[in-house]
Amino acid sequence: MAEIVTQTVYFKESGETNTARVFELARTRAETLGIKTILVATTSGKTGAEAAKYLKGLNVVVVTHSTGFRKPNFQELKPEHRAEIETHGAKILTAQHALGGVSRAVRKKFGTYELDEIIANTFRIFGQGMKVVAEITLMAADAGLARTDEPAVVIAGTAHGADTASVVLPTHAQTFFDLRILEVICWPAPEDPAFRT
Repeated sequence: MAEIVTQTVYFKESGETNTARVFELARTRAETLGIKTILVATTSGKTGAEAAKYLKGLNVVVVTHSTGFRKPNFQELKPEHRAEIETHGAKILTAQHALGGVSRAVRKKFGTYELDEIIANTFRIFGQGMKVVAEITLMAADAGLARTDEPAVVIAGTAHGADTASVVLPTHAQTFFDLRILEVICWPAPEDPAFRT
């Protein structure tokens, strides 16, 4: 029986302490597989700026929160981080969240969940980073910044920084069920204490 063996790195803790290692692992895997597109989630832009610098030379797309995500008319991407991202040649995508948006308005107004938030919460079973990996992949494909016929390395995290990276075959939101997570490069270890020993 034919098999393919790849390495997955499990971090003992989630969060930004893993960011530099995630970039290292992501770059190595992208180079090994010949992948040119790297998608990176960011909020303030700090992680995006660090990624743009470390992953320079690749097609880096930094995906922000939508404007108004936390409060009306407010964009969380700080101008100094935007400038640094652009200085290093990365692209910035600010768009409606693929697994939120209008459905979030329905939840807030009527106290009920819609389908895309159920999908988001299902992804969270695998961790917040994996939910964001799926979401920003859809957003980048919809914006024409990630091809649907070429895999991308996608980087996300839990709260701050990066702690998750995967190889993903992108698709558009309207073809969501064609999304393929091909490999998990790294992510936080499961919460089970037996696994963390």
